Amino acid sequence: MRQLLITTALCLFTAPGLLASPAFAETKVAVSMTSFDNPFLTILLNGIRAGAAKDTTIELLTEDAQLDPAKQLSQVENFIANGVDAIIVNAVDGDATAAITQAARNAKIPLVYVNHPPAELDNGLPDGTAFVGSNELDSGTMEAEAACKLMGGKGRAVILMGPLENHAALTRTKDVEAVFARPNCKIEIIEKQTANWNRTQAQDLTASWLTAGVQFDAVIANNDEMAIGAAQALKSAGVDMKSIVIAGIDATPDGLAAMTSGGLDLTVFQNATRQGEVAVETAVAMALGKPTEKALWVPFELVTPDTMAAYK
Repeated sequence: MRQLLITTALCLFTAPGLLASPAFAETKVAVSMTSFDNPFLTILLNGIRAGAAKDTTIELLTEDAQLDPAKQLSQVENFIANGVDAIIVNAVDGDATAAITQAARNAKIPLVYVNHPPAELDNGLPDGTAFVGSNELDSGTMEAEAACKLMGGKGRAVILMGPLENHAALTRTKDVEAVFARPNCKIEIIEKQTANWNRTQAQDLTASWLTAGVQFDAVIANNDEMAIGAAQALKSAGVDMKSIVIAGIDATPDGLAAMTSGGLDLTVFQNATRQGEVAVETAVAMALGKPTEKALWVPFELVTPDTMAAYK
């Protein structure tokens, strides 16, 4: 079903002769990203750029919101004032998107949220608005199930969370908690703190747990960057890496490199490149007045040392 949704959107603008239509001339698509400094979001942004590069008549404008919801809203308002044809937003705060959605709707400019869902998604997006991403109900569930299997269904774990206002971080954490509460997976969660997607913060937090004498059998991180930071702290402390399960999400190049060196035991691939491409495709289709699905899902995939070669 998820693949069908994506295919449906693609067919809207890949029909024979459509690319040659004068309606495609100088389609201006503006993008506001949460941050240009986040490694995963860099992959997403590159996917957006790759999607736009497939058609030379698309003009792409990109802005860095620098983790500031107010700045992101201001960027969207400027996009509208400059008369762009469509807007793509990687939301800084999913709970603070209502003003962005309303501004685009008032201006009758198509709006596509990518990767980080807006709060409005839960109650149904309004006309002229769409979301492209991966279903977070799958990500943390895949991660926790694989970790539980490696742990033999028992043990103690710590969780490294993303920002507390971030929908993905909250959902991934709830997924892990739900799996670890199953009868066949009695994993005790002894610590659960945020490291804000950040490698250094995760390294410092893990080091502080070790210094405090906290004993655990697994580190379950909401993303690869934090998993890498945890692995670095454990290696620095002389911990036997084979005795600890370290799990991440995103399967970034750095995450896969860490898996190659024995730092990560598993991750979950989130196809940020494809999300970016589909976001552009959807935005252009909407700008042409073509009907699209309001939610387009790019599936997650479990990655282990046995399968990682296919993702490098």
